[in-house]
Amino acid sequence: MQSDPQGLNLRAFRTLAKPAETETVIKKSRFIGCASPTPDEEAALSFLKSVKAAHPLASHHCHAYVLGANGAATRFSDDGEPSGTAGKPILEVLKNQDITNACVVVVRYFGGTLLGRGGLVRAYSGACAAAVSLSGIATEEPSGIIQADLPYALWDKVQFAMKSLPVQLGEAAYSEHVSFDFLVRLKDLDAVMNALTDATEGRIQMDLAERLYSQWLVDQST
Repeated sequence: MQSDPQGLNLRAFRTLAKPAETETVIKKSRFIGCASPTPDEEAALSFLKSVKAAHPLASHHCHAYVLGANGAATRFSDDGEPSGTAGKPILEVLKNQDITNACVVVVRYFGGTLLGRGGLVRAYSGACAAAVSLSGIATEEPSGIIQADLPYALWDKVQFAMKSLPVQLGEAAYSEHVSFDFLVRLKDLDAVMNALTDATEGRIQMDLAERLYSQWLVDQST
């Protein structure tokens, strides 16, 4: 989650859901695609450093990363491969899928056979695409943390209602009243609050405590 206390100019963007690693062998060369969400340049460089440390004997550690809600900050490196055959193809995969705040490193262990420029482009872009696919796509969306309070007798009704609402339930404290928080996309805020108000006949109190970016998984089956 990335906080934005003022809640100004928030826009959704696509990123990676989780770190992932894949491996492909092409003409005896091993291509290991390593992908990770990275919220800023420090995280991207730290991820690159960790991959290099995990593969110190590799021939190349080619990478690219995209940062910022609009994907404006980009960096890539061929790390000794012919210019334009490794880092740029990795970057293009991220850009073509509109992914930002993410870093992909493709590690190559040279197998003794030259692949040619076209072969290298296909190998590096393919390794990146495989790692991205395994990682999965999520959206970082403008969201809000809602703090709520209601009589204990209505708690079951609220829990039942929440099963069909686009929310993520947080912590709850129990006494005569139940105090709890939940996460909701700002675009769903009014509908969710109206549904919970209806479910409790207006006996629930809700306050928007914080605005922030939060990750929501993208259903890639549709």
